[in-house]
Amino acid sequence: MQKTVLCFSLLVFLNACQNSTPGENSAITPQAPPELQEKVIYGSDDRKDLFEVKSSVQRRLADSTVALIKDENLQVGADITRITAQTFRRSYNLCASERFGEQENAAFCSGSLVAPDVIATAGHCVRSVRDCSDTRFVFGYAVKSAGVQPREVPSSEVYRCAEIIHTEVLATGSDFALIRLDRAVPNHAVLKTRKSGSIKVGASLVVIGHPVGLPTKVAAGAKVRSATESEHFVANLDTYGGNSGSAVFNSSGVIEGILVRGDTDFVYQGSCTVSNRCPSTECRGEDVTRITRILPYL
Repeated sequence: MQKTVLCFSLLVFLNACQNSTPGENSAITPQAPPELQEKVIYGSDDRKDLFEVKSSVQRRLADSTVALIKDENLQVGADITRITAQTFRRSYNLCASERFGEQENAAFCSGSLVAPDVIATAGHCVRSVRDCSDTRFVFGYAVKSAGVQPREVPSSEVYRCAEIIHTEVLATGSDFALIRLDRAVPNHAVLKTRKSGSIKVGASLVVIGHPVGLPTKVAAGAKVRSATESEHFVANLDTYGGNSGSAVFNSSGVIEGILVRGDTDFVYQGSCTVSNRCPSTECRGEDVTRITRILPYL
């Protein structure tokens, strides 16, 4: 299943719509192919920064998610790693009405901790050894206080790729990668994953990741719309490019899948762009690779 392809002229100007495999949404970081980027807002915009999240369960889940950031966007020191990127507004020529425009978008994909030294993400985010060697896996890239940009993290929160355990992007809808890190993660909990069975239509969902490369966003209020496919299900999740690889949780905080595809992100409003919005029950929905697909390799 493929996404709607939309390549704005502003992205052509900024990055020539490069077909780098994992890259996405920063003028500094190469972009992924547009057909792998597109997602959308359904109904109300449920995205929240970490400091706005009241649920202790959701905050705990967010603590075990990671930003995939290109090495070129990081300055790694002995104790502190600095993160560089342009603002979301500048990267996308956003209209003033758009949320989070002043925030910087350094990430290109998202991931989650599924074993002490293993990250799950989308397969199209990391498809080769070179992709993996150029990527850093960063915990704590989040707005933890209002108005404070996360321009640095402790270097202990930055991990490298040791090996690709498995990566796949299949025409049947499966799209995931398992990455072994260069060391075990001591201070973030391994997330729980569904081991058998499948989620039902109408079940509530939460997605946590890095839409358009922004600091961590938690978006609840979504539901499963279709669960007929064997390798993925469809939901009305509020996601964008950069959310690729995000863990999608059920109401109990168990990972049900990995966000991989969706509808068009942005549309023009005059000379600037705004988020594409759909009623909760309309548009194509967002595709989520079932987490049970990773179990044979985990």
